[in-house]
Amino acid sequence: MKKWIFVSLLVNIAVLIPVCLGLITEAVWAEKGYGPITPARGILLSIYIAILLISLLLLRNPDPKLVAPLLLVQVIYKFSTPLTVGTLQNPVVLSNLGIAVLHTITLWTIWSSLKGQLVE
Repeated sequence: MKKWIFVSLLVNIAVLIPVCLGLITEAVWAEKGYGPITPARGILLSIYIAILLISLLLLRNPDPKLVAPLLLVQVIYKFSTPLTVGTLQNPVVLSNLGIAVLHTITLWTIWSSLKGQLVE
């Protein structure tokens, strides 16, 4: 379980650092993936920064009961992006789906490990 938690948190960090920097610096690839600068894109950047900071903090203390809610929120929004964006052709949608699969595996290992403790 700890290995999967570590991998999920590291993937969050490894993906979100360049994505946040690209959105902040208005990189060409960011506009292609996320569209032009809009208030909505700014709000998304704020959410990404929050996920990045929480992932960094949890890497220091990867308590499964704290990691699970973060990953669950990500799985829900990442699996829903093809519906909200309306395509599978967008690179952000595709990367979201891949990361959602990883986080789903991590959540399954957390749940499997903690299911006896959650009844308390």
